[in-house]
Amino acid sequence: MSQFFFNQRASLVNDVIEGTIIASPWNNLARLESDPAIRVVVRRDLNKNNVAVISGGGAGHEPAHVGFIGKGMLTAAVCGDLFASPSVDAVLTAIQAVTGEAGCLLIVKNYTGDRLNFGLAAEKARRLGYN
Repeated sequence: MSQFFFNQRASLVNDVIEGTIIASPWNNLARLESDPAIRVVVRRDLNKNNVAVISGGGAGHEPAHVGFIGKGMLTAAVCGDLFASPSVDAVLTAIQAVTGEAGCLLIVKNYTGDRLNFGLAAEKARRLGYN
């Protein structure tokens, strides 16, 4: 018998995200529908006239990242695999989804993978015309 409680290891991160969205007491979270490997959760009441604030990181510390989405906090959270940074494509998808004229602020933690992938996504976003 396992000491862990989960359905299937392969769907663990997606299950946690889905559960967090369903359990949100303010019903203010939504997952971007795109590639299943890209896990981006955003505010339902997103206002693109405000500066978007995005952060994220590896799964396994829930409700970290997704738990910080809300008024006066994060606009979006990007979730990676278990203890692994989110991909450049996932971060770029988040930037494109929530950034308006006011621009976007990335909060990047001091982990090598986060610094690399968020940094590369920021460079790509700048080249695409995002601030």
